[in-house]
Amino acid sequence: MTYMLTVLLLKTIGFDGLFGCKENRWRLLARGPQIASDYERRRREAQQQAEQDINTNGETREAEDEPECQETAAAKKKRKRQEEKALAKIKESKDFKRHKKLNEGGPDGDDDEVAWDMYAKKVPLPGQLENCEICEKRFTVTAYSKEGPEGGLLCTKCSKEQEAQRKKDQKPKKQSVSRGKVRQAQSNLLDGFIQNGSKSLQELCIRKVADNIHDVDEFGDLPQSLLKRLSQILSKRRVVTSRTLDLFLRPDLDAVDVYDCGKLEVEDYIKIFSVIPKIQTINLRNAGQFKDEVVDYILEREVPLKHIQLEAANLVSNQKWVEFFERGGYRFESLKLAWLDYSLDDDAFTHLIQGCPNIQRLKLKKCFRLGDAALGAMRPLKHLEHLSLRFPSPTSPMALAELIVSVGLNLRTLSLESFNDADDSVLSAIHSNCTHLKKLRFTENDLCTDSGFVSLFTDWSNPPLTFIDLNSNRSIDCSEPDGPEQAIGLASAGFLALMNHSGTCIERLDISSCRHIEYSAFSDVFDGKKRYPNLKDINVSFLTKIDTAIVAGMFRSCPLLVKVTAFGCSHVKDVAVPKGVALIGLPNAQDSIVQEGDVDADMWC
Repeated sequence: MTYMLTVLLLKTIGFDGLFGCKENRWRLLARGPQIASDYERRRREAQQQAEQDINTNGETREAEDEPECQETAAAKKKRKRQEEKALAKIKESKDFKRHKKLNEGGPDGDDDEVAWDMYAKKVPLPGQLENCEICEKRFTVTAYSKEGPEGGLLCTKCSKEQEAQRKKDQKPKKQSVSRGKVRQAQSNLLDGFIQNGSKSLQELCIRKVADNIHDVDEFGDLPQSLLKRLSQILSKRRVVTSRTLDLFLRPDLDAVDVYDCGKLEVEDYIKIFSVIPKIQTINLRNAGQFKDEVVDYILEREVPLKHIQLEAANLVSNQKWVEFFERGGYRFESLKLAWLDYSLDDDAFTHLIQGCPNIQRLKLKKCFRLGDAALGAMRPLKHLEHLSLRFPSPTSPMALAELIVSVGLNLRTLSLESFNDADDSVLSAIHSNCTHLKKLRFTENDLCTDSGFVSLFTDWSNPPLTFIDLNSNRSIDCSEPDGPEQAIGLASAGFLALMNHSGTCIERLDISSCRHIEYSAFSDVFDGKKRYPNLKDINVSFLTKIDTAIVAGMFRSCPLLVKVTAFGCSHVKDVAVPKGVALIGLPNAQDSIVQEGDVDADMWC
């Protein structure tokens, strides 16, 4: 057919114009069948090539799509689970039931189709129109449109109403207290400051002044008690400087208390005695720059000091101490020295005693160069009423017992800490010579026996004590964790004798670490029937036999109880704490270290 079309074309346009001469025309017509066959051959080759290219490209695409197919297969299970979950939720909705009613009479498979249709158009895009699930009002979907209870979207009005209802149904949260306030309250309790309810107006004003101390020019005519409280707060914050010190100095005062003098210089100490020339009471803690020059100024101006308390005044030489006591000691009524590790040895202390015959209160803590000679030098102090000693150096029990025999008759308070070599002879001397004591502290000893404590409190002519601290009187032999057969330290019999003697008047009791007291002794003393009407503060830390029943017995037996310290008492659990009582130190690390009571006290009666 191709050949016939070619001949027809040639006849139409003419042979002469297209091919020239007649000979060429007949030669071309003779080759017509060959041209047609070549054309057919080329067409077939092109078709075959095209088919081959298609096959090749198909294999290439399959090879390229293989990773994508593998990726889809990995997520296929997850996608199916999500789809099944969404479809199940749609089938339970009211919208699905409404759509199903519209398709009644159709095959059973229509349920899945309806669910798929709803799933495909479940979440309209922002800008599209949608009916509110609750009020069915038409609204424009935004990115902030909220979801209704059945999975549909809500209009603005219904969204607000749903949010308001949700907040209303929520349980009210407890008012949170800042961590700083909680920590401060617990710190105050551990320091012994116990306060029920809100702070007084006076305390709030004092703290406000302390918070803005750098903007205060003067304290005016504040009484001594408020100045002392301000000094305590500022010293704890370590903001007492030369400028701050000026606020506490007035010529009409007779006492100055600074509990942290770490930032004061020699000139500041001299300024105290120059501004207040008639000062009688001085209390300077951490007084590292209190030097010989300050003592010279005091002696030169004849400052009438009567009550002195110095801590860490290590830059005063022995010779200056001697001069100080010899020239001004006749006025001293109270002397408290602590943390002296360089000066004030036994010789200087002997001059102190000779120059201070009228001293009534003597307190020596951590004076490292004092020993038996200092104990012997104190015997002539016949006016001594308050004695508090803690010597790091070893001392003999005989020297301590002889001192008590000499001065014990007039003593009102006696504190002996860390006298590790003291034995029952010291307890016997206290029993025989101390008949007017109100406060007794005897701690950190492993030689006195339980029978010695029984002898001390049995038939003692001393009135009942109000303050007793006998902590850490126990055996320290690790090979006998339960103690020897003859009990060392304060044990059950001694504890019972103590409570029989002073239970009616005692206000503060510390028996922490006296681990040889048995459970039966505690249950007998705090049985809920015996009454200790004045007991307010008990420390039973590290007494592992104490349990919940004993602590509950304390609450019943002590109607005025305010504070119970029970560190290391692992058997005390889930105890109901009465109102107004702080239970400190329970072992549960998840709870606060301080548990304040909220149970009505009537349940303990």
